[in-house]
Amino acid sequence: MHTGQNRHVAFYSSHTVVIVLMGVSGAGKTTIGTQLADDLDWEFFDGDEFHPAANIDKMAAGIPLDDEDRWPWLRALHDFIHERLIVGAPAVVACSALKASYRDVLLDGNQGARLVYLKGPRELIRRRLEARADHFFDAELLATQFDTLEEPCPDEALTVSIDQPPEAIVRTIKEALVDNVA
Repeated sequence: MHTGQNRHVAFYSSHTVVIVLMGVSGAGKTTIGTQLADDLDWEFFDGDEFHPAANIDKMAAGIPLDDEDRWPWLRALHDFIHERLIVGAPAVVACSALKASYRDVLLDGNQGARLVYLKGPRELIRRRLEARADHFFDAELLATQFDTLEEPCPDEALTVSIDQPPEAIVRTIKEALVDNVA
């Protein structure tokens, strides 16, 4: 579990911002990310699109990814976030980022990245996953995601409850991380 060291202070001024929405599958990263990006007139990117085909095949077969599967994916996302920040192109990125070590890779040197943890109860998320018809994630893998999850501490991420309408979640994120940026 994260010790609370101030590794990724997410609340500082920057001219370019990349918001990284994290949480288990079914937490609403894509729904919130798309709406947030639309509201801000930014681009949205789903971190799942950065997975190599072998990872997608593994998850579709109900096999959890291990860290060796994740490191190339996380490095690719890190580099993508870094490039967006360098060229001054704000964005919203969805990525599970379940472990502190994963977030370390994603955010290392990416000073304009702000992490948002979409937090919700297991049963609500399970219902959402079971209702999906067009996503490769198997609802049975939810238990492994919760087992893997290392919740970020307040100095690492803004935590937002998903037990409210998407519009309220988007408003909370904008007020906390975008509206106050110089």
